Amino acid sequence: MATFTSSLPDKLLNNLAAVAKELKIPKNKIIEKALELYLEQLDKAAYLKSYKKMAEDEDMLHMVEEGMADYYKQLNDLEEE
Repeated sequence: MATFTSSLPDKLLNNLAAVAKELKIPKNKIIEKALELYLEQLDKAAYLKSYKKMAEDEDMLHMVEEGMADYYKQLNDLEEE
């Protein structure tokens, strides 16, 4: 595991120390989990942005509509079997 050194505001470090003490877990584990959650939220925001962009793309909408029509047909064909 790599070592990472950073400086943080005193207030944030004090809050981190208090929470770590209360939860009885190391500060680095709290930072690790917080960073994982933050990066996950950034990924979600990027996906949302790309889906919004696709929603404005007429060619993409037509392609999706055609795909849904094919999917609907396949479902109906399966029900008839």
